[in-house]
Amino acid sequence: MKILVAIDGSNYSRMAVEFIASRTTLIKSTPKVEVLNVQWSLPPHPARIVGMAVVRDYYADEAEKALGPARSRLQKAGLIPRVRYTVGRPAAEISSAADKDNVDLLVLGSHGHSALGGMLLGSVTNEVMVRSKRPTLIVRGKAKKYADSLRVGIAIDGSAYGVAALKYVLRHAELFGDAPTVSLIHVVHSYDLVGIPSVAGFAPPAFSSAEVRGMQDKAYEAAMRPVRKIVKNAAGVKANEVRLTGIPSDELCQYAEKKLHVLAMGSHGYGPLKSAVMGSVAARVVAEGEVPLLLIRSATR
Repeated sequence: MKILVAIDGSNYSRMAVEFIASRTTLIKSTPKVEVLNVQWSLPPHPARIVGMAVVRDYYADEAEKALGPARSRLQKAGLIPRVRYTVGRPAAEISSAADKDNVDLLVLGSHGHSALGGMLLGSVTNEVMVRSKRPTLIVRGKAKKYADSLRVGIAIDGSAYGVAALKYVLRHAELFGDAPTVSLIHVVHSYDLVGIPSVAGFAPPAFSSAEVRGMQDKAYEAAMRPVRKIVKNAAGVKANEVRLTGIPSDELCQYAEKKLHVLAMGSHGYGPLKSAVMGSVAARVVAEGEVPLLLIRSATR
């Protein structure tokens, strides 16, 4: 497995390194791990004044402040990481490296929120997700120690992206430990409009409780039927099913916070504004969730 860990020396990127260092079963499989730090380019005028030799030393010294601790931690865990730095725009350099090296996993640390409504507008993490379609693990939340075997939830929404997330988890099971617990999670619609009075001439259809339950059952079965076959054919893997009701992003975040170590889901990655991941369930989970989130950006993984 080829893994790229992008770090900036912050507590969040240290959490990303710590997550990989905790993967005992993965480490036994001798993955190829690269740690990348990106230094912002200095303005041209000051750079010319001090000279390129001074500038190069500055970049190297600053990068080592982030790379040194990461190297030491991963070596202590039994890995032999390749560490390097580049100079440029972080999101562009990170996504370019991930795509060029065709990595199996890109790992980022992120606080998850911005000042604008909890969305990831303008952040490096968000821009990387827009630029690259490599599988991406976003490690966030409070610093913690991870056991080798993790509780992994996979959001199943009936789309090819959810199926791709499941296939990825099964293909790279060593990432989640020797005996991970896998949960297939589907959130059914609550049909809260039922019973709401007519507003501006619009009257929501009236359904009985039995009809609502029937629609929910039908939606749940349609989403779960294809993935059951995949799990059945996966050697040595068992998965339990979890049925939630309500707003998908809210229910997934709440369940993950209480029950999971990692939440995996698929996503096309962006809404109408390609400079920001907006409008999708995945976007809200990225912005609001606290547990590590594995995003699969291709429906063919």
